[in-house]
Amino acid sequence: MTRLVLGSASSGRLKVLRQAGIDPLVVVSGVDEDRLIAGLGPDASPADVVCALARAKAEDVAACLKRPLSADCVVVGCDSMLYLDGRLCGKPESIEAARTLWQSMAGRSGQLYTGHCVIRLQDNDIAHCESETSITTVHFGAPEPDDLEAYLADGESLRVAGGFTLDGLGGWFIDGVDGDPSAVIGIGLPLTRALLRRAGLSIATLWADNGFQHDAGDVGART
Repeated sequence: MTRLVLGSASSGRLKVLRQAGIDPLVVVSGVDEDRLIAGLGPDASPADVVCALARAKAEDVAACLKRPLSADCVVVGCDSMLYLDGRLCGKPESIEAARTLWQSMAGRSGQLYTGHCVIRLQDNDIAHCESETSITTVHFGAPEPDDLEAYLADGESLRVAGGFTLDGLGGWFIDGVDGDPSAVIGIGLPLTRALLRRAGLSIATLWADNGFQHDAGDVGART
């Protein structure tokens, strides 16, 4: 039985997987994202940054899993950031920062970079590790001032990369996307499927081993 482990606290990623028939075990990484980004240096490309973050999260989670889970499982790590005006935007640090970000992207388009990393563990060792980035263009609407303030007051913008969501309250202000909508929510199903296949896993196998009837038990080091 190959258990799928999601190395993320993102409710959006969990929802995408569950809606796609996978009920993963969630184990949150302890990666210091700011420190990792600083270590990459100013010349790192957006794709390099999100891939490095996704890989670091997956590696951190893979290293902490207990037996017998680590005998046969696959860890999926992801990270998303919005690229706008030549800079990467993660989660806003404050309501004021989220307001400024929304004012700058309203009526415009930005690229949402989502790094994915898949680590296959077999016999308590890494058998496969691969990362890749998906890029989706997001077309932002221009919310009315009162709508924007109500959205900011909810706090959702502080919990998500770029201060917006497609599957939550922020979806009202997204005019469209060019690319994979699931990647905008946090985990691109087409890219994840390809990475899993290259790790020797089929979706049919993961459906069978990770359906909602499965009882994960206390097999993760952190939840």
